[in-house]
Amino acid sequence: MRKNKKMEIPSVKNIKNLKGKKVLLRGSLNVPMKNGRVADDFRLRSLLPTLEYLEKKGAKIILIGHIGRDPKETLKPVAEYFNKKLGKTVGFAPDLYASDLPERVNNLGNGQILMLENVRRYPEETAGDKKFAKHLASFGEVYVNEAFAASHRKHASITGVPQFLPGYAGLRFLEEVKHLTKAENPRHPFLFIIGGAKFETKVPLLKKFTKIADRVFVGGAIANDLWKAAGVETGKSLVGKDDPFAAALVKKANVLSPLDVVVESAGKSAVRNREEMKKADVIVDAGPKTIAELQEEVKKAKFILWNGPLGFYEKGYDKATKKLLKAIAESKAVSVIGGGDTVTLICKLKMEDIFTFVSSGGGAMLDFLEDGSLPGIEALQKSTSE
Repeated sequence: MRKNKKMEIPSVKNIKNLKGKKVLLRGSLNVPMKNGRVADDFRLRSLLPTLEYLEKKGAKIILIGHIGRDPKETLKPVAEYFNKKLGKTVGFAPDLYASDLPERVNNLGNGQILMLENVRRYPEETAGDKKFAKHLASFGEVYVNEAFAASHRKHASITGVPQFLPGYAGLRFLEEVKHLTKAENPRHPFLFIIGGAKFETKVPLLKKFTKIADRVFVGGAIANDLWKAAGVETGKSLVGKDDPFAAALVKKANVLSPLDVVVESAGKSAVRNREEMKKADVIVDAGPKTIAELQEEVKKAKFILWNGPLGFYEKGYDKATKKLLKAIAESKAVSVIGGGDTVTLICKLKMEDIFTFVSSGGGAMLDFLEDGSLPGIEALQKSTSE
């Protein structure tokens, strides 16, 4: 357990005399792209409250971030999206070591924004290199982290820069912490829903929330591990290595797994009950009986925490996830929902404002729920205040 998690996180609103001050703002700029254009702007819109606060205060804003997994990917389309769709005048600097970059930064007018190229073009970023962090820090006088979704990484722009500049959290970052912290002392009945894949990565969360939540529903590909542990045929479905904790979960009275599933077999889809599974089946989504049971649990719940889709989202199996989203939207429960694919679906359905809070964090959300802190949070807490 991390030592600093109970410490207060310094807020962007604590920065004094922002007028004319150079603010290095680390944003969540890693957005889905399609044909070279922004396909989902949820994270960019989430950045606006902090961006607009700094603009109004007259700060000179140097915006940094990353995009994609390929270091060759560029943030230029994101800068163009800010300019065209979000009504912000954002300059763009394609080279972090360009000789004229310090001058461009210094010549920014109060309230102006300059976006720097993808920091992951430089391997020093993911290595957490101190020299690179110092180089980034040289462009600002204070640092603001508005990239909660990347704050589980010990990267130079997340944990390195606050070693050289006073560090603060952005407005959205603080909202993430506030809403996710509700899971520590939730209203009851508390329904915890976990989906997605890779059972072994979800074990710490499941150990924690089976003790806190009244009901825990395990869906998505990780439910296959529970079926396997219970001796149910899983066919050719994605399953992890045998895990004794999966067998223990099956026996817990407050843990639910699918009653039925949608499968693909011989190029066709069908609904199967647990006892009807065949060796050629591939589980791709939760079935109607499962959703009906979940809808009843949603009606009873006063607090719902959900991360990860219930189906094979990449192949278009989103029916169960959609139905569950609609059930939660119609409930009176406090609802906190996250996970990359789940949030993408929420945005497609234009439901972002219906739930109590939609988290921008995927892995960061899971890590925070597990431990109550993140490396990016601790870096801000340890940074030298002004």
